[in-house]
Amino acid sequence: MLITCPYCGPRDVSEFAYQGDGNRTRPDPASTDSEAWNAYVYDRLNPAGIHNEIWQHAGGCRVHLAVVRDTLTHEISSVRFAREHGTPTHSRRNHGAKA
Repeated sequence: MLITCPYCGPRDVSEFAYQGDGNRTRPDPASTDSEAWNAYVYDRLNPAGIHNEIWQHAGGCRVHLAVVRDTLTHEISSVRFAREHGTPTHSRRNHGAKA
């Protein structure tokens, strides 16, 4: 699998470290809501299909990337800097999330 780093160009996945689900919203750091923190730390979805992910180019420029990848085919449809704010290229509802 190749991931195209905006700085370095196409690179093998072995240069990257998976950082997690790109759809998760961290609770307010000042929050004492243990259920919200428990859900953030431990609840995980295992999607089949298109998924937003965060990757770090650990073996290169060390930048964090927001990647949209199909978990069934490993086809990558978009890569952008994770620091760029805005709506992800692919968005999905957070099923099973606690309100």
